[in-house]
Amino acid sequence: MSIDFEIPPEAKAVRERVRQWVQDECIPAEKKIKDEASYKSVLADLRKKARAQGLWLPFVPKEYGGMGLGPLANALVQMELGQSHLGALSMNSQGPDDATILTLLAHGTDFQKEKFLKPLLNGEKRVCYSMTEKAAGADATGMRTSAVKDGNENYVLNGEKWFSSAASAADLALVMARTDPDAPRHQQFSTFIVELPNPGYRIKRDIPTMAVHGPLAEVMGGGHAEIEIKDLVVPAENLLGGEGRGFDMGQHRLAYGRLRHGMHNVAMAQRALDMATAHITQRSTFGKKLDERQAVQFMLAECATQLYISRLMLLHIAYKAEKGLDMRQENSIAKVYLAHMVHHVVDTAIQLHGALGYSLDTPLAAWYTHIRSQRLVDGPDEVHRWTVGRNVIKAFQKDGTTAMAAGGDLL
Repeated sequence: MSIDFEIPPEAKAVRERVRQWVQDECIPAEKKIKDEASYKSVLADLRKKARAQGLWLPFVPKEYGGMGLGPLANALVQMELGQSHLGALSMNSQGPDDATILTLLAHGTDFQKEKFLKPLLNGEKRVCYSMTEKAAGADATGMRTSAVKDGNENYVLNGEKWFSSAASAADLALVMARTDPDAPRHQQFSTFIVELPNPGYRIKRDIPTMAVHGPLAEVMGGGHAEIEIKDLVVPAENLLGGEGRGFDMGQHRLAYGRLRHGMHNVAMAQRALDMATAHITQRSTFGKKLDERQAVQFMLAECATQLYISRLMLLHIAYKAEKGLDMRQENSIAKVYLAHMVHHVVDTAIQLHGALGYSLDTPLAAWYTHIRSQRLVDGPDEVHRWTVGRNVIKAFQKDGTTAMAAGGDLL
């Protein structure tokens, strides 16, 4: 008897369709984008073609217009989409919208689904998520943006938000605020749906970062905004999931975001390794082809090893999700590992390209500056390692072995 690693035929088929879609449509379309007008035109054309082929919202149930893929098939799809920055956008599967769509699906009222979710599903609007604050950082319970009920009709929000990704491109925002400072720590916060633009939700700036930003970064949703929230009036009917549910919903939402980042990291690393291998097979130095040099082969071997580990991690997590099993430990382990893996593979690809890799004539340099954020977003490495380490100790105290906190349930 053996462990069955066979992917179901239907999952293989959809992966192949998406792989061809990215290679035949998305990657070539990258070169057509020159300005805001061409970006909107190219994306509209891609989305029209994608929907016609049934490639739309892979993670969303069919009754809501999606492909209805389970965790495994969706993981396989996302590990293809991440090869192009137009991949997820073309199928309306981009972050941060995707995780928020899942939150609205799970917790939205009928009114909220009709008014706010429907245009997101149709690709007519985009949404951002405003949780992080300067003073709180990685500790979401340190948020101090307040929400005070004004009679029975409205809440009034005041505070600030930091690094609200895609806010400049968004038509809606999910804003987390403290509704009850006297409640237990994780029940103090609630989430509100805010229509944008709104005078009470002022985007002060898109924060300059170390990432290579083209002129279309904010238009495409690549910016990270600093926001002032002042006397922001939100109708009570826009409260999502009820008072005190904001933290729990936020953690569930971030869990999917971490996995999606990891899946896209695998795709990007695979494209980088392909580019590096193609380059070294065409180059010679000092009278010898680069692909014949053992040092170069060792560099490729390390990248291949890390990609192999990464894929197995994601497939195991997808398996646990399919079975409804607790995957929080594995999620944190994978989040940290995959962020370092993609950094290493892209860095290696740059090295193997030499000065060309350091230039902006390939996407590698831009990827390199962008992926440094992976070790910070959705919880920095240190927070996840802290959580994983505590679980190791708890497992030992409970079972006399750390195995269950280190993949031991596989056996």
